Amino acid sequence: PCPLMPPLSLTAATSSDEEDDSDSSTKPIRSEKKKNPASLFQTGGDPPKEKKPKKKAPPKGDESEEETPETLQKNSNKKGKTKKSKKKEERPPSPVIEVENLEEFVLQPAPQGVTVKCRVTRDKKGMDRGLYPTYYLHLDNDKKVFLLAGRKRKKSKTSNYLISIDPTDLSRGGENFIGKLRSNLMGTRFTVFDNGANPDRANADWSNVRQELSAVVYETNVLGFKGPRKMTVIIPGMNADCERVPIRPRNDNDGLLMRWQNRNMDNVIELHNKAPVWNDETQSYVLNFHGRVTHASVKNFQIVHSSDPDYIVMQFGRVADDAFTMDYNYPLCAVQAFAIALSSFDGKLACE
Repeated sequence: PCPLMPPLSLTAATSSDEEDDSDSSTKPIRSEKKKNPASLFQTGGDPPKEKKPKKKAPPKGDESEEETPETLQKNSNKKGKTKKSKKKEERPPSPVIEVENLEEFVLQPAPQGVTVKCRVTRDKKGMDRGLYPTYYLHLDNDKKVFLLAGRKRKKSKTSNYLISIDPTDLSRGGENFIGKLRSNLMGTRFTVFDNGANPDRANADWSNVRQELSAVVYETNVLGFKGPRKMTVIIPGMNADCERVPIRPRNDNDGLLMRWQNRNMDNVIELHNKAPVWNDETQSYVLNFHGRVTHASVKNFQIVHSSDPDYIVMQFGRVADDAFTMDYNYPLCAVQAFAIALSSFDGKLACE
C-alpha cells in the first residue's frame, strides 16, 4: 500500500497486502462481478447489453483484467527497485487507446475493461505559477499523448479552474475551453461543468446549457484535513447504451450537489474514496496502488463504488514532487477524472 503522509499517509503496497491479494476464497465472486461493472453505473433501462462495437479492442482489456492477479503479486511488496519493469507491466493497455479527436476522447467514458493510465504534471515555474500552477494531463505511455491542461483562474472569489484541450490556451473564451471546476466558498465542495452555456444564456430548448459532469465533497474528520481525507464523488449515471445521462441544471438548486444532498438519486451515482487501512509496522495509513504510486502523500486516493470496492473507478497518487499518476476506468471520462484530481490540489485542502 502507499502511505498518505507519515504518520498519516498513503504508501505503496507492502507485504501485508500480499495476504489480501492472495485471498482466493473471495476471488471467484469478485471476478464475476468484474466482468460487468457497467451494471453498477446504469441508472435507467435494461441491463447493459454486451454489445460494444464502438469501443476499440475489448478483448485486450479482458486480457489485462486476467493479468491483474499476477501483477498484484509482483508489485505488492517491491517498492522502488523494480520501477522500470513495473512500468512495462503497467503499460500494455495504453497503446489500445487511440486519441483521434481529442475533444471527443476527453469527454468519452473509458472503454470497458481498459484502464486509461495517465500522468499529471504540475508546473510552478514562472511569475505567478507558484500560486497558480498549470497542471497537464498526458497518457502514461511511450508517446505521452497530451490530453488536458488546467489552471486556477486568478480573479475568482471561489476556486475556479479552467480545463483546456490546448496546453498553451487556457482562456475562458477560447475554443479550446472544454470544462471547468468550481468550488464553494469553503473550498470543500466542487462541481465540474463541461463547456456548455450558463443557464442564463440558454437556448429555447436548453440544448446548449452546460452539463454537470461530476461533483466532489470533502469531509473533515476528527483530525481535520490532516488525517486520511473522506471524499464523496457524485457523477451522472449511464444509460443502457453506456452513455452518460446528461444532467443540465436550470439553476443552482438542481445540480448534482443538491440532488445528492436531498437524496434525489435518479440518474445519479455516488462513489467514495476507499478507506485506507492503518499499518502498525509503518505507522501510517496505507492503500494498495499496485505499483502505480511511489510517494506517500495525503493526496493519494482511490475512488470506488460501495457495491464493488475492488473495481477501482479512479486512482491518483504521487510519483515525484510535481508528478502524479492518474488512472481511470469506465464510466469516467478524462475531464471528470482530471477535474477530481485538480480538486484535491486545492489550497484549502492542501495540508502537506
